[in-house]
Parts: sequence; structure tokens; C-alpha cells
Amino acid sequence: MPRELVSRGVSIVCGLSGGDQLHCIFVDNGFLRHGEARQVEETFIKAFGIDLHVAHAQARFLSDLKGMVEPEKKRKAIGKRFIGVFAEEARRLGDIRFLAQGTLYSDVIESASPSGGPSATIKSHHNVGGLPPDLKFQLIEPLRELFKDEVRALGRELGMPKAIINRQPFPGPGLAVRIIGEVTQERTTLLQQADLRVQEEIADYDKGHTIWQAFAVLLPVKSVSVMGDGRTYENTVVVRAVTSQDGMTADWARLPHDLLARLSNRIINEVRGVNRVVYDISSKPPATIEWE
Repeated sequence: MPRELVSRGVSIVCGLSGGDQLHCIFVDNGFLRHGEARQVEETFIKAFGIDLHVAHAQARFLSDLKGMVEPEKKRKAIGKRFIGVFAEEARRLGDIRFLAQGTLYSDVIESASPSGGPSATIKSHHNVGGLPPDLKFQLIEPLRELFKDEVRALGRELGMPKAIINRQPFPGPGLAVRIIGEVTQERTTLLQQADLRVQEEIADYDKGHTIWQAFAVLLPVKSVSVMGDGRTYENTVVVRAVTSQDGMTADWARLPHDLLARLSNRIINEVRGVNRVVYDISSKPPATIEWE
């Protein structure tokens, strides 16, 4: 987007950033990590003093996904609802002409050809493949030609806090694409609790800074176990941890056995409804980092 098109005094709506002309909208789709919605509000309002408008839309997203299991349909349904909520909130702010997005080059490569040519769609990121053709805003994508490591370098140059710069990449659809099969409130809550244990253990790991992403995935698979004096038939959780430079390729992280043991014990003992934990040792390619 040429700079001269966004003249002084023209308002822009964005999914979190900064600036006097900027009105930021945070869409809480209900598929964030445990406590993340509160953390986002505190960080961007208290720390950065940004004009942040929060849209709590969890019920609408869950309704859209009812009975849906196919990954691309889930992504596109979330993308459609996301931009709908965005547009609804933007209308309340008055005359908004531009939508600023943090689209990265990796999003573009995996969703569509950046030059308009033929390209295989690996997954539809809702800010690329999921946007409707009749979008009412002009797009501004200042990071579109940068990879994640380059964006982090830019953040360091701008003096942004380390905690923000080093945050793990997180999919736009959130935990909805880490819940294999139908997404429900019960399954979302279960995964949030399992993932919380992963985040806590990786934060305490002395080589945690080398991990590109670490998270839990909920499978639509149940298995038998013996817990206490009883027999259970409960859910299976996958722990996924990878190392990478830019997210385009990745290798599974060689986590220490004692760390894997703690992860398994904590998830099974502390998260009701899980009785089996497995570790994903697939690299990208051929496997993508996310499961959906």
C-alpha cells in the first residue's frame, strides 16, 4: 500500500499495533490460550496505551463451527466470521477506509501465490485465503514480504519488549486448528488446560528460547487406561515442539526425556479428560507445524 494513500487524518482499523490514527480491534474468538485474552488487553492498553476495542465473539464462532470437522472448512468459517466481526466493530468507529494486517510472507506462500500465479494451497490463513472478495476496506500489509525472523529483527530495531518480540507464532484460527475434529466449548477448555502445562514447562526449560513453537493438540481419539482403581476411556493429547528459523521448514525438538515425562505426568494428572500423551517427531516438510 503506497504511503501517500493513507493521508494524515484518515482512520485505520487494525488487529493490534500503534499510532494516533489507529483504532485497534481485538477479536476474542474463544480459541486463545489460557488467560491470553486478558494478557492481550493488559499489554496493549496498559503498556502501549493503544485505543483498543475488544469484541467478545466466542459464542458466534462456536456456533459457526458446530458439526464441522474438515480443516479448510473450519479455517474459512473462522475467517468469514472474523472479518464480519471486524467490519461490525469498525462501523461503530465511524468512517474507516483501511484495514491493516500483520500478514507475513510465509502466510502468503502457504495460502496463495504472491504474484498471482498458480500455487498449491497448503492452508487458508484467514488474513489471506479467508478474506471475502467484497471486502469493504483497502488493505495495508506492511510486513507482507517479511518472514517471522525478519519481523523480530524489525521489532528489536523499534525497541519493542522482548516478551512481545519472542512470542511464539500462533495460528489466526487459534486452538480451533489444534482441535482435530469438531470444536466444542468442552474440547476447547480441555485443550487450553493441556496447552497451559506445555507453556509452563517450556518457559522453565533452560533451552526454551531455542524452541520455535511448542503446544498441545487434541485428537479425536480415545483410549483405555487405568487410573487409580478404575478404568477410564478418555482423550489423547499430542505435544508438538519444533525448532525453526522462519517457519517455512522445521525440525522436531529433541526435548529431554525428563521434560517429556513431566509434560505427560502433568497433563494426565492435572487435566481431567486426558489419559494419554504422545510426542510428535515429524519434521516440516513433509508435516506442517500445525496439524490442520
